[in-house]
Amino acid sequence: MIQPPLQSPGQLLRDQMAKDIVVMPGAFSPLSALAAVKQGAKAVYLSGGAITNNLLGVPDIALVSLDEMSGVAARACQVAPVPIICDADTGFGEAWNTVRTVIEMERAGLAGIHLEDQVSPKRCGHLDGKDVISIEHMEGKIRAAVSAKRDPSFLIIARTDARGVEGLDAAIDRAKAYVQAGADAIFPEGLANEAEFAAFRKGVDAPLLANMTEFGKTPLIPAAQFKELGYQMVIFPVTALRVMLKSVEEFYAELLATGTQAGWIDKMRTRAELYETIDYADYSAKEQVWKGK
Repeated sequence: MIQPPLQSPGQLLRDQMAKDIVVMPGAFSPLSALAAVKQGAKAVYLSGGAITNNLLGVPDIALVSLDEMSGVAARACQVAPVPIICDADTGFGEAWNTVRTVIEMERAGLAGIHLEDQVSPKRCGHLDGKDVISIEHMEGKIRAAVSAKRDPSFLIIARTDARGVEGLDAAIDRAKAYVQAGADAIFPEGLANEAEFAAFRKGVDAPLLANMTEFGKTPLIPAAQFKELGYQMVIFPVTALRVMLKSVEEFYAELLATGTQAGWIDKMRTRAELYETIDYADYSAKEQVWKGK
């Protein structure tokens, strides 16, 4: 049900991290974030790639704007009452852009964001052909981000894409520098196997976020194994979007071939089930209270 964002969601997420690994389904809209919560998610991840694909119908090549991303985030935070982390790409620019990004994302009601050290325009973290900015450049952006926080518990997560550009040791060195610059957690992108995740854990003294995307550089690793490896968060960024798109495309193909949706009735949410997900009855009940009935 629509409501003001959570108070200090960053602290709520930190409390979850202290107890267990936090599994964050990837969402690409307020409705998908709400659906994740209705299925039991205790935290949610908003994927920049998935939101770009869904909102604009274009690749994840830095075409989405801060206003578009923070708008989706704000609307998701109003209906999904759990801590939410959002992809903030490269901070949508340089240091002052990063400051504004933190202000807007925190105002949206998020628990935190992650910032990456790619050269803009960025590329998907599991594609080749990336490049990274200097360590000093990224340190400055992290310090700018930290300075803009209003709530000290708001998480600034530094993502490094250096593994695929400079190698694992260089990525670990970057992560150490980013922690010294004030990052609250580290997101190592594009690691190739469990041994690399273990090496990163051994080399970096900070909370770590693992990206369990499919069809990329990383093999499928269960959340329980990431917990054993010492990671505090694991995201599944584009999985739900891929599942949705496959089903939608298959439905469209059959509809256009047959002229009827009859074969899909048992595969869709009923009207009642949709209304249950979006709490339709609660909205109606609240209206009656406001009317004094």
